[in-house]
Amino acid sequence: MNQKKDSIPIPDSQSQNYHTPVLLQECIDGLDIWPGGTYVDCTFGGGGHSKVILQQLNDNGRLIVFDQDDDARKNLPDDERVTFVPQNFRHLQRFLRLHKAPKVDGILADLGVSSHQFDEAERGFSIRFDAALDMRMDQRQQLTAADILKDFPESKLHKMFEQYGEVTNAKTLAKTIVSQRTLAPIRTINEFKNAVHAIVKGNPQKYFAQVFQALRIEVNDELGALKELLQQSLSVLKSGGRIAIITFHSLEDRIVKNFFRDGTFEDKAVDDLYGHRLENPLKVITKKPITATETELKTNSRSRSAKLRVAAMK
Repeated sequence: MNQKKDSIPIPDSQSQNYHTPVLLQECIDGLDIWPGGTYVDCTFGGGGHSKVILQQLNDNGRLIVFDQDDDARKNLPDDERVTFVPQNFRHLQRFLRLHKAPKVDGILADLGVSSHQFDEAERGFSIRFDAALDMRMDQRQQLTAADILKDFPESKLHKMFEQYGEVTNAKTLAKTIVSQRTLAPIRTINEFKNAVHAIVKGNPQKYFAQVFQALRIEVNDELGALKELLQQSLSVLKSGGRIAIITFHSLEDRIVKNFFRDGTFEDKAVDDLYGHRLENPLKVITKKPITATETELKTNSRSRSAKLRVAAMK
């Protein structure tokens, strides 16, 4: 491992206004950056993590950044070592080949929704505002949260809210949506709240946060994209290369934990034809997830649910 570097300076105020990077020092330590290496930031956002990765690289180093949200483009540094890919990270392998970087030394993904996306009312991510029920990370795609509420059958809505939001009365919520949408369209956040207000359980803010999480995951196929990223990482990481993933809820964390442990999403009970246990190409670096320090929690409340896991290619 490289010699541990001094504490990392906090990124400038512009990138913090867009999104404060969580577990910044821990990510850089986990990636164990080689100055002349090639690294990927799969979730560029405000560029906070990327800026510090660049500080660790020399003139021969390279950083390839992905972000499907076109708003992130304005945060790009004027640095010839940076290549911006305006795509979902589920296309990692394809675009690394396109940009002549088929093998890389490290991959970072911060799976949290950026502060910018939460704070832009018209994006429809936050229950704090009234806006169209959009929730698309990539504005080029067609499916919105309003489309899901309009078109999904009751059984599919039930499954979505139960699995992705862990909503306690998911079945009742799905039934209510199907009933209410026959009376009036549900196109905005306030229309949705009004349509389901009678069946809200417990703390309304927490309840709607879980409901919105489920909708956002479905709109953006977040878990499917994460699985594709993890599978492709095995093909693009060099031997000794690191992958660091920050998750924000148990569904994501479980996927990352299990993949790092097994190196596959296949049933580990099914070995090869000769009964040999298939070897995991990954070595787990973090036996337990790394969480925010008390200092970070005081300055960035959104770091409270963040968990960092790191693995390396053998």
